[in-house]
Amino acid sequence: MHIILANDHAGVELKRIVAEHLESLGHTYTNLGTDSTASTDYPLYGSNAARLVVAGEGELGILICGAGVGMSISANKVPGARCVLATEPFTAHMGRAHNNANLLSMGARVVGPDMAKAIVDEFLTTQWEGGERHARRVGEIAQLDEGAELPLP
Repeated sequence: MHIILANDHAGVELKRIVAEHLESLGHTYTNLGTDSTASTDYPLYGSNAARLVVAGEGELGILICGAGVGMSISANKVPGARCVLATEPFTAHMGRAHNNANLLSMGARVVGPDMAKAIVDEFLTTQWEGGERHARRVGEIAQLDEGAELPLP
Protein backbone atom coordinates (compact mmCIF):
# COMPACT_ATOMS: atom_id res chain seq x y z
CA MET A 1 0.00 0.00 0.00
CA HIS A 2 1.20 3.54 -0.71
CA ILE A 3 0.74 6.01 2.14
CA ILE A 4 0.93 9.82 2.14
CA LEU A 5 2.87 10.71 5.28
CA ALA A 6 2.92 14.29 6.56
CA ASN A 7 3.98 16.10 9.70
CA ASP A 8 4.82 19.47 11.15
CA HIS A 9 7.83 20.31 13.33
CA ALA A 10 6.38 18.54 16.38
CA GLY A 11 6.01 15.28 14.50
CA VAL A 12 9.48 14.88 13.01
CA GLU A 13 10.70 12.09 15.29
CA LEU A 14 7.43 10.15 15.38
CA LYS A 15 7.19 10.44 11.59
CA ARG A 16 10.62 8.82 11.31
CA ILE A 17 9.47 5.95 13.53
CA VAL A 18 6.22 5.52 11.61
CA ALA A 19 8.07 5.63 8.27
CA GLU A 20 10.44 2.88 9.41
CA HIS A 21 7.45 0.87 10.61
CA LEU A 22 5.68 1.29 7.27
CA GLU A 23 8.81 0.09 5.46
CA SER A 24 9.08 -2.95 7.77
CA LEU A 25 5.50 -3.85 6.81
CA GLY A 26 6.30 -3.57 3.09
CA HIS A 27 4.43 -0.32 2.48
CA THR A 28 5.73 2.63 0.47
CA TYR A 29 5.13 6.25 1.34
CA THR A 30 5.50 9.80 0.12
CA ASN A 31 7.11 12.02 2.74
CA LEU A 32 5.16 15.25 2.47
CA GLY A 33 6.20 16.50 5.91
CA THR A 34 9.05 18.57 7.20
CA ASP A 35 12.27 17.03 8.44
CA SER A 36 13.10 20.11 10.49
CA THR A 37 12.10 20.92 14.05
CA ALA A 38 11.89 24.64 13.16
CA SER A 39 8.36 25.89 13.77
CA THR A 40 6.04 25.44 10.80
CA ASP A 41 2.31 25.52 10.11
CA TYR A 42 0.40 22.24 10.30
CA PRO A 43 -2.47 23.36 7.99
CA LEU A 44 -0.04 23.38 5.05
CA TYR A 45 0.89 19.75 5.61
CA GLY A 46 -2.50 18.39 6.64
CA SER A 47 -4.44 19.93 3.77
CA ASN A 48 -1.90 19.03 1.10
CA ALA A 49 -1.66 15.44 2.31
CA ALA A 50 -5.46 15.19 2.26
CA ARG A 51 -5.57 16.54 -1.30
CA LEU A 52 -3.12 13.86 -2.44
CA VAL A 53 -5.11 11.09 -0.76
CA VAL A 54 -8.40 12.32 -2.21
CA ALA A 55 -6.75 12.55 -5.65
CA GLY A 56 -5.68 8.91 -5.35
CA GLU A 57 -1.94 9.53 -5.14
CA GLY A 58 -1.89 7.50 -1.95
CA GLU A 59 -4.33 4.90 -0.72
CA LEU A 60 -4.34 6.32 2.80
CA GLY A 61 -2.68 9.17 4.70
CA ILE A 62 -1.00 9.43 8.08
CA LEU A 63 -0.60 12.86 9.67
CA ILE A 64 1.41 13.78 12.74
CA CYS A 65 1.55 17.04 14.70
CA GLY A 66 1.81 17.88 18.38
CA ALA A 67 -1.67 16.81 19.50
CA GLY A 68 -3.00 15.51 16.18
CA VAL A 69 -5.89 17.95 16.37
CA GLY A 70 -4.62 20.65 14.01
CA MET A 71 -3.71 18.17 11.29
CA SER A 72 -7.08 16.40 11.53
CA ILE A 73 -9.02 19.67 11.37
CA SER A 74 -6.95 20.87 8.40
CA ALA A 75 -7.29 17.58 6.53
CA ASN A 76 -11.04 17.45 7.10
CA LYS A 77 -11.47 20.81 5.36
CA VAL A 78 -10.58 19.08 2.07
CA PRO A 79 -13.67 17.68 0.33
CA GLY A 80 -13.45 13.90 0.24
CA ALA A 81 -11.09 13.67 3.21
CA ARG A 82 -12.26 11.74 6.25
CA CYS A 83 -9.51 12.03 8.83
CA VAL A 84 -9.76 10.22 12.14
CA LEU A 85 -7.80 11.50 15.15
CA ALA A 86 -6.70 8.47 17.16
CA THR A 87 -4.84 8.13 20.43
CA GLU A 88 -5.37 4.37 20.64
CA PRO A 89 -6.13 1.54 18.21
CA PHE A 90 -9.90 1.28 18.86
CA THR A 91 -10.58 4.76 17.48
CA ALA A 92 -8.45 4.06 14.41
CA HIS A 93 -10.40 0.83 13.90
CA MET A 94 -13.78 2.52 14.20
CA GLY A 95 -12.72 5.38 11.93
CA ARG A 96 -11.93 2.90 9.17
CA ALA A 97 -14.72 0.39 9.83
CA HIS A 98 -17.64 2.79 10.26
CA ASN A 99 -16.54 6.09 8.69
CA ASN A 100 -14.32 4.82 5.85
CA ALA A 101 -11.60 7.19 7.10
CA ASN A 102 -8.88 7.70 4.51
CA LEU A 103 -6.50 9.63 6.79
CA LEU A 104 -5.23 9.06 10.30
CA SER A 105 -3.95 11.85 12.53
CA MET A 106 -1.85 11.29 15.65
CA GLY A 107 -0.27 13.57 18.22
CA ALA A 108 3.46 13.13 18.78
CA ARG A 109 3.07 14.72 22.22
CA VAL A 110 0.20 12.36 23.04
CA VAL A 111 1.17 8.88 21.83
CA GLY A 112 4.49 7.11 22.23
CA PRO A 113 6.28 5.11 19.54
CA ASP A 114 4.81 1.69 20.41
CA MET A 115 1.27 3.03 20.68
CA ALA A 116 1.70 4.89 17.37
CA LYS A 117 2.73 1.65 15.67
CA ALA A 118 -0.29 -0.14 17.12
CA ILE A 119 -2.59 2.65 15.93
CA VAL A 120 -1.05 2.58 12.45
CA ASP A 121 -1.37 -1.22 12.28
CA GLU A 122 -5.05 -1.06 13.20
CA PHE A 123 -5.71 1.76 10.73
CA LEU A 124 -3.99 -0.01 7.85
CA THR A 125 -5.54 -3.44 8.41
CA THR A 126 -9.14 -2.48 9.17
CA GLN A 127 -11.53 -2.53 6.24
CA TRP A 128 -14.65 -0.41 5.87
CA GLU A 129 -17.68 -2.46 6.90
CA GLY A 130 -19.96 -0.73 4.41
CA GLY A 131 -23.58 -1.71 4.72
CA GLU A 132 -26.61 0.54 4.43
CA ARG A 133 -26.21 2.33 7.76
CA HIS A 134 -22.54 3.24 7.35
CA ALA A 135 -22.85 3.96 3.63
CA ARG A 136 -25.73 6.34 4.33
CA ARG A 137 -23.68 8.26 6.89
CA VAL A 138 -20.56 8.45 4.73
CA GLY A 139 -22.86 9.65 1.93
CA GLU A 140 -24.15 12.41 4.19
CA ILE A 141 -20.56 13.46 4.89
CA ALA A 142 -20.00 13.62 1.13
CA GLN A 143 -23.08 15.86 0.85
CA LEU A 144 -21.54 18.19 3.44
CA ASP A 145 -18.39 18.31 1.29
CA GLU A 146 -20.59 19.63 -1.51
CA GLY A 147 -22.03 22.38 0.71
CA ALA A 148 -25.34 20.72 1.51
CA GLU A 149 -27.18 21.41 4.72
CA LEU A 150 -28.50 18.26 6.31
CA PRO A 151 -31.95 18.66 7.89
CA LEU A 152 -32.63 17.21 11.31
CA PRO A 153 -35.29 14.48 11.38
